[in-house]
Amino acid sequence: MSARANILARIRTRQGKAVSPRNAERELVAQFIAAHPQSPRPHVDADLVARFRDRALNLATSVEDIASLQELPAAIARYLGERQLPNTAVCWPEFARLDWAAQGLQVEARAARDSDLVGITGAFCAIAETGTLMMCSGKDTPAVNSLLPETHIAVVSCSRIVTGMEDGWDLLRRDIGSMPRAVNFISGPSRTADIEQTVTLGAHGPYRVHVLLMP
Repeated sequence: MSARANILARIRTRQGKAVSPRNAERELVAQFIAAHPQSPRPHVDADLVARFRDRALNLATSVEDIASLQELPAAIARYLGERQLPNTAVCWPEFARLDWAAQGLQVEARAARDSDLVGITGAFCAIAETGTLMMCSGKDTPAVNSLLPETHIAVVSCSRIVTGMEDGWDLLRRDIGSMPRAVNFISGPSRTADIEQTVTLGAHGPYRVHVLLMP
């Protein structure tokens, strides 16, 4: 972040501006964004959960409903067991206190390494229009947990499903304010068709994306 800050500071200095934006400047930007008309957007049905589920399934993301966070370890143990996947995983700190051991799982709250095969995360929000997860990186939300392991399991609250990408950015400005270091949009498992136009999953990231929806 220091290198990024230094580059931006040099640009602002050459523009005759203060090194860090002042409140008045931030307010002008906020006013411009609020007044700027949005481009035409496709119609999305009022049932955002149903639309997200449908679009996610079309992208080869599997989706399951759980009633509460306490059901998460059992749901993940079942998912991994049915697919004969490893019972070890890494997770975001917010899930560290769940009773993983009772379900025979070994879960560590830390950033993923190259040897980790299962990553458990939340999501900043989900986008109904495209079945996409919007992820914001941070100290307690390491991006590698959703990008490095072969299997990515994401917990999404139905209340955090928004209509489109524009609404996701509006939510970011409202809830976080300043831009995080990275914002990643995940639309199903990683894929490519570079070789003979044959779609291959897991080329640049997870082979599997599983979403657990809860109220």
